[in-house]
Amino acid sequence: MKSHLPETRILLGTQMVFNLGFYAVIPFLAGAMGGDYGLDAAAVGLVLGARTFSQQGMFLFGGLLADRWGARRAILTGCLVRIAGYATLAAASDFTLFLLGAVLTGAGGALFSPALESQLSHADRAHADATRERAPGKGRRSVFVWLAITGEMGALVGPLLGAALLGWGFDAALAAGIAIFVAVTVLLWFRLPAGSPGKPETAGAGEPEASPGQSRSALGCLKNRRFVAFCLLASTNMVAYNQLYFAFPLELDRRGLDASWLAMLFLLASVLTLLLQLPVAAAGQRLGPGRAMSAGFLLVAAALAAAALTSVPAEAGGSVAGGSGVGGSVPTGSAEAGAVALMAGIVGTLILGHMLLTPTILSLIPRFIPLEGAASGRGAYYGLSATCGGIAVLAGNALLGWLLDLTERNHWWPGTPWLPMVGLAVLAALMLPRLLHGIHRTSTLGTATDAAPMPN
Repeated sequence: MKSHLPETRILLGTQMVFNLGFYAVIPFLAGAMGGDYGLDAAAVGLVLGARTFSQQGMFLFGGLLADRWGARRAILTGCLVRIAGYATLAAASDFTLFLLGAVLTGAGGALFSPALESQLSHADRAHADATRERAPGKGRRSVFVWLAITGEMGALVGPLLGAALLGWGFDAALAAGIAIFVAVTVLLWFRLPAGSPGKPETAGAGEPEASPGQSRSALGCLKNRRFVAFCLLASTNMVAYNQLYFAFPLELDRRGLDASWLAMLFLLASVLTLLLQLPVAAAGQRLGPGRAMSAGFLLVAAALAAAALTSVPAEAGGSVAGGSGVGGSVPTGSAEAGAVALMAGIVGTLILGHMLLTPTILSLIPRFIPLEGAASGRGAYYGLSATCGGIAVLAGNALLGWLLDLTERNHWWPGTPWLPMVGLAVLAALMLPRLLHGIHRTSTLGTATDAAPMPN
């Protein structure tokens, strides 16, 4: 990371601290609303759902604002909106204020993330050009690899900070979160260079400026059918990853494992990301984008297929582990160890695929931007990608939940709910390289592999 520009290192550090402030508060929000303020489960679910939807659903809007305002202004505004959200949560004592605070918190992320990714993509291009000039033909590490690592650092430390502060109450965690975001805002105010709206603050040398009509066609990304198809296929990665929060906890319960093992799986995911993201990215660099996408989705498909093949019926309640789950006997030590090892293997395989896919997906997005939108369209493209991911997660979880209910009610094979996601992952592995083939010839923007044909 030393070879990257100072501004890039600031943005990567900002991502880490932004995640730290988020994960120090949000994982404990549900417990505070239900335990401290007595909100019922429906109200808590609505608040949490509104937070997720306000962020994922507004990513495209946030990207459009980043294109119009410039990345610096959008990033700073996102920080200020998140501060307002946390302050509202600190003042909340009823459902209405909790809902408003959650929506503001999500909207802050929707403004921040597309602008930051758009700005980093310019640094990614500039760094790729400099690497080729210094050592022609030599591969380089994408800035988005470092984005994944720094973001994971914040996601790992944040819950530990929040848990430590909960001894003083939820308001202490909120105060810490507000202090973190205020510090980030002040730092970025002085350290991020000012750029004119609609133009990148750190465009690569020789990169074309936007055409006069670009602002009038800000939603041109929606008309780019190849890019929309790319977003829909690539969003399978986010759907699969989000099963760590939805389906995997259910699988743990069915296998007779208590909730403490879920925390261990999350810790495993974070540790694997921190330890292996760099070597996995290096392997992806050697494979090339097309093959890296195929390999990543095949790993995801293998993890989901393993979950399907080893799933147990809900009424068994962990009989595979030697017990009866909820209300039944506790699984024996050896059976529990076997079940834990199996789930750890499934999660590890899923995370390996995720580590291959996420930086590759983010670094490929600029390739889809037409020449006339090169300088100002990135925010919208990154925003649309994130919004498609959010919509896919919402639809995928709804489908999976429906299939889980049907499977339990009709006594189908317990692995049935996983099959659609396995099929989607295999479809993405097969179709994305074909979709990407030749894209370097229709765009002036790209990563370090622009000069060579896209491998299939």
